[in-house]
Amino acid sequence: MKTGELRQIHKLDILLSRIVTFFALINFFLLFLSINTNVLLIRYYTLLTMTVFLVYLLVHEFSQHFGWPRILRRLPDILMIIFLLVMHPPVKLYLFYILGRQTIAGIRDFSLAYEHRQKVSIFEQMSSNPPGYFMISFLLVISLGTMLLMLPAASATGAETPFIDALFTATSATCVTGLIVYDTGTYFSLFGQLVILSLIQIGALGIMTISASFFVIIGQKLRMHSESLLQNVIGEDNRFDMMNLIKHIVVVTISIEIVGAMLMYLNFRKDFGAGLGTIYTSVFHSISAFCNAGFSLYSDNLMRWYNDVWINLIFCGLIIIGGIGFPVIQDVLRMIRRKQKYIHLSLHTKIVLLTTLLLIVCGTVLYFLSEYNNTMQDYSLSERILASFFQSVTTRTAGFNTIDNSTLSDSSVLTSLFLMFVGASPGSTGGGVKTTAFFILLATVIAMFKGRRNVTAFSRRISQDLVKRAISLVTVSASLLVIMIFFLLSFEHSSFEKVIFEAFSAFATVGLSMGITADLTHSGRIIIILLMYLGRVGPLTLGFAISQRMKKTQFEYIEEKINIG
Repeated sequence: MKTGELRQIHKLDILLSRIVTFFALINFFLLFLSINTNVLLIRYYTLLTMTVFLVYLLVHEFSQHFGWPRILRRLPDILMIIFLLVMHPPVKLYLFYILGRQTIAGIRDFSLAYEHRQKVSIFEQMSSNPPGYFMISFLLVISLGTMLLMLPAASATGAETPFIDALFTATSATCVTGLIVYDTGTYFSLFGQLVILSLIQIGALGIMTISASFFVIIGQKLRMHSESLLQNVIGEDNRFDMMNLIKHIVVVTISIEIVGAMLMYLNFRKDFGAGLGTIYTSVFHSISAFCNAGFSLYSDNLMRWYNDVWINLIFCGLIIIGGIGFPVIQDVLRMIRRKQKYIHLSLHTKIVLLTTLLLIVCGTVLYFLSEYNNTMQDYSLSERILASFFQSVTTRTAGFNTIDNSTLSDSSVLTSLFLMFVGASPGSTGGGVKTTAFFILLATVIAMFKGRRNVTAFSRRISQDLVKRAISLVTVSASLLVIMIFFLLSFEHSSFEKVIFEAFSAFATVGLSMGITADLTHSGRIIIILLMYLGRVGPLTLGFAISQRMKKTQFEYIEEKINIG
């Protein structure tokens, strides 16, 4: 093809790219409208949008000097577009697919242009702002999950799931929260349940961790920015250990989930018999428990097994292991393998294990005292202890329940809010401000009252930078919660404690509810979706993404004292 013809194709490619972007913006707003799928005008508009995007796809590939061989590599996209045109799915699914593909095409065009100017690889572009890539990755997974859950095949009745409900469920699964607007076991088909299970697994490991694992396996070198974010995500500070940890994450996760599924199967078969259904149930709940997701296939969650010791202990074991984080699991396994003593564990592991133990014990005691003559008044002493222990474990991270949360006393609600806010540990499948941040704040207060200049733990000094990060994390999280709760109270008509409980549960990605999730207004559901997403990616990650290119000042102001207290 001649140079002049290529230049004309390139100009046409630019024009079509702008038209595609315009259509994508229109489609974005149409997704939130209540569109009648039988309106002929909307169907014609959808047909036009699909056609424009198909033409753009072909022209774009020709403009890259690759011609037909490159177009053949895009054959899956082309076949998918043709399939959607022939099958005539619901209009919102049309628009959602178009929006996603056009957005991806726009990102790809920007990346190619940037690569051409800067002479750097796409991998280098993504690693230049890892927090932003981390957040966008979660958004893309949620978008894909939403599209799949909207399919008629995802529901047991074959009906299309409304967009806002599919988005809510996909966000809850990807952010391993567990809040639901539909009963997972009865509303969703096997396909829908498998979509939810896949989102749980992906969200639990973290998109950045999975991506880093892929790049490590193929021998890519991570940039320092990527390593820094990954250290924050998985809680490691040593480069060599971090790389080894990432390589073993998938193996360790699958191994633990398989063992959990086997133990569950041995107990579930007493109630449901041996068979594929029991195996599927065991695998689903094992993944959900280890990932701290809280999704259950039973309408009453785990309330039917409130007095089953083995079921409670298996779930609690998986929840605790998933909640302490991969660095701690790796450190403990290393200690056992080398037959070392507790003293050889890292400071991070010691803090996580100690804080987790204290929170579980204190939570168990508080729930036992608060619910002794309330929710658990008909239980025996051993059943009260077991139920209190399970509630203490699940409230911080998981979202499973063996008692009815809507009947909790006010003191138990307060206990739950505290445990949910603290949450799990860094590098784990849980949310919250993390056990390490809580420990650092507690150690800072103790150091202040003892008149110590430095914050210490286990005969080690904690840096002031970590103290500032812990304070910042707690402050940002609390401020965000207050703002979101204010708007949530403005839209919802439920009681004060139920709304606050819902907000804390969403932000800490716990998934417990006092029974108002399905009754939330559309505005309320959007707020909860935002809380789940922000609670998963983390306020500090959001701050890092926004301030990635902020320059450090080269001077310091004069210090002046102020009075406090």
